[in-house]
Amino acid sequence: MATENTQSQMRKGVLEYCVLSVIARGEIYSSDIIDMLTNAKLLVAEGTLYPLLSRLKNSGLVTYKWVESTQGPPRKYFQITETGIQYLKELDANWEELILTVKNLKTTPK
Repeated sequence: MATENTQSQMRKGVLEYCVLSVIARGEIYSSDIIDMLTNAKLLVAEGTLYPLLSRLKNSGLVTYKWVESTQGPPRKYFQITETGIQYLKELDANWEELILTVKNLKTTPK
């Protein structure tokens, strides 16, 4: 049985968490977010990232500022808000709980 579909769904499920984690490291340009996710083996297309960034902004979890670029038009740099930091802390706790639950299920005798 192929696992590609399940793997894809699992990655989509943690994408918001991963993007917020990257932005929490400091102000970042969207293409740098894509590069970091790609380097971590979480392949994300621009068409997936930009709507997510818009949702995060509209939810008050991230904000952005425009910065002039010497190599073209101004760039939008994202940063996490205080609300986003609190939300990320909750996601961290949920992630740890999920990991523990899965480990327990895998090791629990029948």
